[in-house]
Parts: sequence; C-alpha cells; structure tokens
Amino acid sequence: MPDQEQAPTPENHTLFQAYEWNVPADNQHWQRLTRALPSLAAIGLDNIWLPPGCKAASPQGNGYDIYDLYDLGEFDQKGSRATKWGTKDELVKLCDAAKDTGIGVYWDAVPNHKAGADRTERCRIVEVDPEDRLKVVSEPYEIDAWVGFDFPGRGDKYSSQKYHWYHFSGTDFNQENGKKAIYKILGDNKGWSDSVGEEQGNADYMMFADLDYSHHEVEEDVKRWGVWITKELGLKGFRLDACQHFSQRFTNNWIRHVRESCGDDIFVVGEFWSGDVGEMMQWLDGAEQHVLLYDSPLVYNFSRLSTSEGADLRKVFDNSLVQKRPTNAVTVVMNHDTQPGQTVETPIEGFFKPLAYALILLRQDGYPCVFYGDLYGMQGEHPEEPSCGGQLGDLVLARKLYAYGDQDDYFDDPNCMGFVRRGTWDHPAGLACVMSNTGPGEIRMAVGDLHKGEVWTDVLGWQDEEVVIDDEGYGVFKCPGISVSVWVRKDAEGREKFPTKFDSGIYGNEQGN
Repeated sequence: MPDQEQAPTPENHTLFQAYEWNVPADNQHWQRLTRALPSLAAIGLDNIWLPPGCKAASPQGNGYDIYDLYDLGEFDQKGSRATKWGTKDELVKLCDAAKDTGIGVYWDAVPNHKAGADRTERCRIVEVDPEDRLKVVSEPYEIDAWVGFDFPGRGDKYSSQKYHWYHFSGTDFNQENGKKAIYKILGDNKGWSDSVGEEQGNADYMMFADLDYSHHEVEEDVKRWGVWITKELGLKGFRLDACQHFSQRFTNNWIRHVRESCGDDIFVVGEFWSGDVGEMMQWLDGAEQHVLLYDSPLVYNFSRLSTSEGADLRKVFDNSLVQKRPTNAVTVVMNHDTQPGQTVETPIEGFFKPLAYALILLRQDGYPCVFYGDLYGMQGEHPEEPSCGGQLGDLVLARKLYAYGDQDDYFDDPNCMGFVRRGTWDHPAGLACVMSNTGPGEIRMAVGDLHKGEVWTDVLGWQDEEVVIDDEGYGVFKCPGISVSVWVRKDAEGREKFPTKFDSGIYGNEQGN
C-alpha cells in the first residue's frame, strides 16, 4: 500500500501533573502555569492535570479539604476570594491559553466529602470502629456536627443547593464535647455505600463530612457541577480523587451524564491507590464507562527496586496494572501523595527515576504521567531539585518523536535490560533503550536491517560514543553504571532539539507580577 494511503500513526500523548503538594500558597500558580505552557508543549506534554481548584476550607488548602464545588476563586468565602492557586479569572485565562497552545486540561475532582462547614446541625449517630467501619461501638445518640453548608459568599449563583445533615453519611467531630471519632449518621435509607472498596471493612468514610450519594439531591447537584465546570473551563477530562471511597454506582451515573452532555471523549482517570492489582481490576470490571486508574502497583515496584541493592529489574512490571490491563493504566513515577512527607510516601531513589521514566515514557503500553515535582523540583520541608539530572524533558520529547512501532524486549540480565521500538512508516526513526542498576552495561539489540549503516547516539548524552548499525540491523548499545541511555539515529528528525535545556525555573520570574 502506498504511503499516502496508510493511516497516520496516532501521536503519543503524555499527561503532566501540574502541581506538587508544597507549591507556594501565594495565589500565583495559575499565572505560573500560563507562562509555562509553551515550554511544556515544546517537549510534548499535551494534557495537564490541574490541582483541585475549588474553594477549600482554608485559604492555604490544596483543595482536598473541599468546601464549595462551584467557587473556583470567584467569591469571598473561607477567608479569601482566590484559592491557593489563584482567582477564577486567572484560571479561565490558563484554560484558554492551554487550548490555544494545543494542550488539554483535566480537572482534579473531589466528590467524596465536604469540609469547612458554615455551621453545625444536630444529627443522630452511632460511633464505629476506626479500623472496621462495619462494627458499631456505641448506642445511638445525638451530636453537634459540622454539616451545614450555606455558601453565603456565593448565594445561589450556579447552584441553589445547600447541604444539611441528611446529605451526609458520616463525619468525624462532635462540637458539643470536642470528641473526634468516626460517626455514622443515622436516618431513613442511610448507611455506608455497598459499592465502595473494602478498606477498614467499608471504605465509604474517608474524611471530613462524607457525602451520601444515595440522596438524590446530592447526586443531582454533583452531576450538574460536572457538566457546569466542563463547559465553564473547556475541560477535556477529570481525575476522580479517592474513587474507591464513594459509590461506584454514582460514579458510573456521573461519568455517563458528563459524557452525554459534553462529549463521549471526556477522559476520566480514577485514583484507586492500592498495591493489589486484583482489587483494582475488580473495580474496573464494575465500571460501566471506560475509565483508567493510576498504576499504583507499578509505583510500589519502582520503590522496591530503587531501595534494594542489585534488585532484579526484570520484575518491574510484575502484577502491575499496565501489565494486566494496559488500556486502563495511567503510569506514574511519583505524584503529590507519594512525595516525601505525604500520605502514601513511597520512596524512589533519585538514581532510579531516569530508569522509571524511561520505562513509562518510551514503551508501548500505558498512558504516562509526568510529575511537576520531578520536572520543576519540590518545595517545602523536603526540597528536591528536578529529577533525572534536569533531563526529564529530553525523555518526554524522545517519547513524542521516537517511541513508535513494534517493541522488542531484551530482559535476559537481571541488572541490565533493554528494549527497542522499531518505528512506523511515518515515524521511522525508532529507538533503543538500555538501563542498568549496577555497573555499566551493554546489550546487542536488533533495530532492523533498514537501519544498517546508520550512526546512532544517546539523546541524553550520558553515553558519549557512537553506535554503527551492522548489516543485519544490530547494534551494541551501552549505558553508564546505574543509569539509562536512549539511542536514536544521529540525524533523525528532531535530533537538533536535544538537549532540550528545559527551563525548570518556574519560580524565578514572579517579582513585579
């Protein structure tokens, strides 16, 4: 078939988590990201996952302490008009600029709970065992609970729904006596959802005031919000925070409603953080719409390999989601929850991050997500410089330009393994990747006899010699010790863009703004 009749190869897409936990609480983040968009697009990051920018209970809150879904930094509530990230006007400008730059925007949705109630209400409860939410440990009695949400700064704009005790299934504080506990709220047709995870007996209650999706007013309000924010910001997708902690029945209805109203191509990824790929697949089996999950088992594998001397690299994909359900896997190395000091801290040694990113970015399976803290560095009590020696941008661009075609693995040695991508008719360059977690390594790999006589070099520049492809299409590709190399034809299209010299100084030009 002539080339002009062949279907174009789909472009590789890469997601960027556009924040880390300790981004300064200076209301400047939307502006920073707007300025950074051209450089992000230049290396091939074509979708960005924004933090939960709905009004939080605290002006410094990252948004997981969510107060008002409909306040995106527009109303004077909870001590400020702006969210930690900035104002709604700045958010809209960011989303408009992203669209103009060809970058899609995903929103971090937090539908599990509410925080920062405006007032208390009396409600009848039973206490449950914190380690087993199915075990009742008290007689029924009344408490003074923070479950009254009036949104006085917003009023009825966008939504007239107010929240009362009967809109929640549980809470964790009794104002009357200052006691902290897990309180299950009692009432007609109330109880923990039966379509959630099994953590602590039943995973419905996680924190704050837990929304009850068996109440039709709650479900309808949050479904309306999904369509409203999609259209208000021109969103292309969502991350669903802590999706195993709220009703999957509601999740299915919500996704269906948003897609019917805004387009079947609305992307959804859920955060179901678990080391057990089996329970993740069980949740996926219950999903009536196409949804992806973050590959947390792969992150745990990265952590084990990076903290065990001489570990067997060939086990890296064992029992991972990308191994079992590749079309449902968003692959990550780190995120805001796994960074030092956070809720599921998962240590990955710095030397291993280039290997890990090469494994998620350059292989054929999974939808890779790059972490803000690895691209720009991390702030706070555990500051870190950008990972991968500042060359994560080169790995991302190598994906965009060269990671196409059939894949052949060379996983014979436990401490030095590699793979090749053969390229396609319209992305013919291909690539060869070699990595080692011990000393310097080398592997003879076949890139195809169509490449015979070509001279290949390492786009990262960490291995400085040249490789000439022999008449049978083989080359001997090397990597430095405890490192990775990514080999591509010396004069392949786009090679002049390497090194990218990506500007990681996102905090360096804020004075005077």
